[in-house]
Amino acid sequence: MNDANPPRFTPQGLIPTPEQTAIQLTQNKVVLVDANAGAAKTTTLAIRIGEALARKLAPEQILALTFTPEARDVMRQRLLDVGVPQALASRVAVLTFEDFAGLQLDRIDGDHLRQCAEARQLKDFALAAIDRVSERYAGRLEDLNLQTHSIALAQFLDLQLQLKATMALAADVDYLGIEEVAETLGVPLTDYLTTVEYETLRLDGGAGAVFRGPFDATYDLASNLQAGARLAEHFPDYRLVLCDELHDLNEAAFQILDALIAKPQCFFVGAGDKDQVIHAKLGASDEYLNRRFAQNYPKLVRYPLTYSYRHGPHLAYAMAEFKQKAVESSLPLHTQIRHAHYDSNAGCAQQAVAAIGQWKADGHPLDGCAILIRDRHQSMAIENALIEADIDYRTPAMAGYLQRDEILFLRGLLAIALKDFGAVKSEQVRSAIVDAMTAFSEMRFPARRMDNFKAQIIKDPALLGELFLIEDERRDGDEPNYRDIASQATKKAVIDTIAWLSGVDPATPAAAVLAEVCERVKLVATARRIFVRPYEAGVVNKSVAGLLEAAAASGQTLAEFWAALNAREAFVRRKRERKAVLIECVANAKGKEFEHVILPFLQADEFPHPMQPKAEEENLFYVAATRARARLTLLSPTDAALRSGFIAQMRLPKSAAAADAAIARNQARPAAASPTGARQYLAATYHEKDQVKALGAQFDIARRAWFVEAGKDLAPFAPWIKK
Repeated sequence: MNDANPPRFTPQGLIPTPEQTAIQLTQNKVVLVDANAGAAKTTTLAIRIGEALARKLAPEQILALTFTPEARDVMRQRLLDVGVPQALASRVAVLTFEDFAGLQLDRIDGDHLRQCAEARQLKDFALAAIDRVSERYAGRLEDLNLQTHSIALAQFLDLQLQLKATMALAADVDYLGIEEVAETLGVPLTDYLTTVEYETLRLDGGAGAVFRGPFDATYDLASNLQAGARLAEHFPDYRLVLCDELHDLNEAAFQILDALIAKPQCFFVGAGDKDQVIHAKLGASDEYLNRRFAQNYPKLVRYPLTYSYRHGPHLAYAMAEFKQKAVESSLPLHTQIRHAHYDSNAGCAQQAVAAIGQWKADGHPLDGCAILIRDRHQSMAIENALIEADIDYRTPAMAGYLQRDEILFLRGLLAIALKDFGAVKSEQVRSAIVDAMTAFSEMRFPARRMDNFKAQIIKDPALLGELFLIEDERRDGDEPNYRDIASQATKKAVIDTIAWLSGVDPATPAAAVLAEVCERVKLVATARRIFVRPYEAGVVNKSVAGLLEAAAASGQTLAEFWAALNAREAFVRRKRERKAVLIECVANAKGKEFEHVILPFLQADEFPHPMQPKAEEENLFYVAATRARARLTLLSPTDAALRSGFIAQMRLPKSAAAADAAIARNQARPAAASPTGARQYLAATYHEKDQVKALGAQFDIARRAWFVEAGKDLAPFAPWIKK
């Protein structure tokens, strides 16, 4: 600390570390904070805001940017947590990039456009864009593959988001032919042309935006900052701009940030962790932290946030070994790292159940436990095991294995064969089954006709079998158009399979029937056609293989297995009074934390996935492991040769020895009696929190640890001081 420049803001609930104080007092034009996972990035930025307010900077001249609404809400709460008065905190602009971009466009253009926050609101616009591509290019280009089923539309919307996040659509490609542009951008020709037509519709041919979907405001604002545009001159006069989770930065957001920082009176502080870059498909890259800022602002200054306040030294040091970087923890907390093995998918699921059972036996609530999976197909065995063990769990909406497109397709076939679609009680699931059957049968229907038919099926489930009796609307002599069946053979195979199923005895073993169904409808080949990316087609095939494995393990007949599937869905959808375990994909867990994290299926062909970039897989594992606070459970094959190499990279024997010494050091750091101005931190575990709180301990929000204020009698807290 510079004695000539002492802090004017004293945060509540924590004593800033020297690293945090340096960031609090920095007066450099551009500051980048290289932070480790759990290093209190958001809290540190809130302290920086508190210091600016204490130095009489008007709240309206401060802007804090985040990438998600959840992160925005956390930042707002952190301002209050560190002691910024509500009256001041409410005047600080804490916004997502999308919030900020929309406000600026509204201020400048008075847009107030139609906002389409959900994919279903964009469906009609996407279909209209496909129509335009057909009108312009059908018969002229050989590589067109225009599809209108739900999976194709979802893939298109993801891809146009990627093109906007990377600002690829704004690139100067006038000198290239259409096919060359698509090849240069690395996207399918059909999706590129559809994106161009979609944007023409959205921007009314260049006259101005008509509607905006997710990320469109960010893209529109970034586009209007290019080519000498003077739009940034209309930005409010922010003197201090901050950005959290800087590792999520993409090109569109970077251009907005750059325009803000470029103002002469603006100072910038951004915090990120280059080892948490996992959204490369949306343009996130460590290039921004490593190079782009330095390229634009050569005099920038970097500060570290080394210490993790989420977990103790055992996990901190394991991650230091894994990433070969400095990671510390000042917590006197032993974050347990447990390792168990399995010989099959079912065995892995049983190990997960056992880990949850032990967690509960240790006195911890179920909602403190999260099972983080590499990809969605891995949840099937785990969900089944949890249901059998009567353990409540939750997944994101429509994300359980029974609601995935490939499983919905097979459920639809079984429903038709058994004439029992009414057993599917949820109208939402019924609608999704119709969508999945249309997609995997590669059928063509006008969108409005499909919606009308779905509405009828939802009311009368017995109509599902008539889906394959609907004829197309072509007149005699008309040539097939792009909405015809992509593969007549696929539809015929599905119809023939249904006919075969109608003659199958419901007492036939379910595994044999499902295996035959998959072979007859050529599900593997169909998945390759429907899902553009080979990786995603592979996930679908693994998901189906998991269902076949579950059917074989159950030993149930077709009728019994069908009843069991619907009973399981009822279990998942029931109203829960008890706390539930979370099952979540790792990529969606970034920014969150859990008391106990279970990482299943840590095997060489799953995590790291051989079809994905190794560096991004490492970052994904780093994110997964660092979500844990009190316990991390690793589940890997019994055969060491099959285990994920990531486990060995943690060098657990080496890191554990150093961590034991660090805990002893952290415990010894506070004096036996608390001197004036110092705190006594306690080694209280999660399930002891109520005891120490009742005795008068307080919680340090940054360090995630309980403490006793200076001058308070420490005798009642002796058990936690000695630990």
